[in-house]
Amino acid sequence: MNYIKGYRCTICGKFFETKDALLTCPECGEKGILDVEYDYEALKKVLTLDYFKNNNNYSMWRYAPMMGIKEDHIDEMLRIGWTPLVKSHNLAKVLGLKELYIKDDGLNPSGSSKDRASGVAVLKAIEAGAKVISCSSTGNAASSCACHAAHMGLPAVIFVPKRAPIGKLTQISLYGATLVVVDGDYKAAFKLSKDAINKYGWYNRNAAINPFMVEGKKTVSLEIAEQLNFKPTDWVVVSVGDGCTVGGVYKGFNELFKLGLIKKVPRILGVQSTGCEPFVVASKNHEPLKECEENTIADSIAVGIPRNPIKALRAIEYSKGAWISVPDEQIIEAMSLLGKHEGIFGEPAGVTGVAGLRKALEEGIISKDESVTIIVTGNGLKDPNNAQKAIVKPELMEADINKLDIYLKGKGVI
Repeated sequence: MNYIKGYRCTICGKFFETKDALLTCPECGEKGILDVEYDYEALKKVLTLDYFKNNNNYSMWRYAPMMGIKEDHIDEMLRIGWTPLVKSHNLAKVLGLKELYIKDDGLNPSGSSKDRASGVAVLKAIEAGAKVISCSSTGNAASSCACHAAHMGLPAVIFVPKRAPIGKLTQISLYGATLVVVDGDYKAAFKLSKDAINKYGWYNRNAAINPFMVEGKKTVSLEIAEQLNFKPTDWVVVSVGDGCTVGGVYKGFNELFKLGLIKKVPRILGVQSTGCEPFVVASKNHEPLKECEENTIADSIAVGIPRNPIKALRAIEYSKGAWISVPDEQIIEAMSLLGKHEGIFGEPAGVTGVAGLRKALEEGIISKDESVTIIVTGNGLKDPNNAQKAIVKPELMEADINKLDIYLKGKGVI
């Protein structure tokens, strides 16, 4: 059953009462990004604690009634979501936190949280009878789109900037998508994808245009809440690029609150790199968002012109959260910290939240007696070149037990 009531423009606030798919506001144009709204009173009768208790589909598709999708092809899709929520013991002690959880979303099929949006995009494209699906991306949305399109036999055309990491480019090509590497930054890739989508009539997976992408992204919050018995932590920490993911994180918790399934919406810490921090600068200076350089190793959040600013800004404001930025050096340290203490391998953008939490604790934004969940948004194998910066390269050892003895003593192993 379709529980969509309609769509509300994030700019003019006008509500469009239709269940038919809309992309942007008919009156505000492309900048009028929409929010999908549901009949929450009707959903309350369906999404009860018993519904979740008796649902054996442990993937994001268990939340289908509140995702605005038809369920005809769900059984054919790859398993997305229901990624582990790990209770930290070691890292929590290092940071001095009483309670810390890590949502390892790098264990999704293509290795990132973007699978959540791409899964919905592919289903919506099939619903629309589209012949091709397309998007622009710094890497993860691109590889996830190619992945799920391939599984469902849907051709994909993917646009990426020239700085996209080799790991993600390899994925896209391996999945059989038509890959267009644009000689320019993300802004250039986005523009070319927009022009091509409009010219050829492809299905638009771009998260900053298509409101249904947030419906997939919000499932990470639904899972976190359910995995914590609907008692979420005081804070949720997430890295931020174009603003779609953090917007989805807030929407998921807020909708659970509307449905009476949780008693509070967690405060959200949005984390950016100091090499690309448009949200942080705008918040700090109390000014409108301005374009900034894309100068960070965290390519997945290197978005100089965020395409979903209103949802992102409201996510932090409405949750009474905070913005913070960290330099790339601290992001690299966070890769090592998370790997060494928790055995979780995150790419730079994936662990930016770890670095942000560390800084937020130092600055007193988050108290050490508060509970926190970090969302690790991407797997470290996505960007092996930058992962090399977080380790000490091993020495070449002769097959000599005496030399091994010296080496191990130097390492403090024996």
